[in-house]
Amino acid sequence: MGYGDKLFWLSVLIQRRYAQICAEYDLTPTQATLLCAIKDESRQMAYLATSLGMTKNALSQLVDRTERRDLVRRVNSEQDRRVIMLGVTPSGKVLAEAIFAETTKRLPDIAENLDADDQRDFERVATSIVDAAGVPGSATS
Repeated sequence: MGYGDKLFWLSVLIQRRYAQICAEYDLTPTQATLLCAIKDESRQMAYLATSLGMTKNALSQLVDRTERRDLVRRVNSEQDRRVIMLGVTPSGKVLAEAIFAETTKRLPDIAENLDADDQRDFERVATSIVDAAGVPGSATS
């Protein structure tokens, strides 16, 4: 199995673990990712579509479903009323904080079979990859 194959299967392991955690909170992984992306501050819908790798239409449908559960809310920007901002509701904030905490607690378990030195190396490499990608919040996580 080549390097690309191993990265593929690593992504499957991560996605599977994340999906299990999300299901425990009755959320799809995409809904949970959306909530976590806006848990600390409201974001522009256009920015979210780009950073989550979604079309604006797909994001709008996701927001519609999540809004019906009273987890997010759309508001017009104070600076430009044409710009739509997305923020969490109080219940969405509680859920986002819980799922984020649970994910950051349990996701490292995928490396539990590594010895301590390899776990530190894995953490260092993962941090470098995420920081270089400019993932929102990566510098503050």
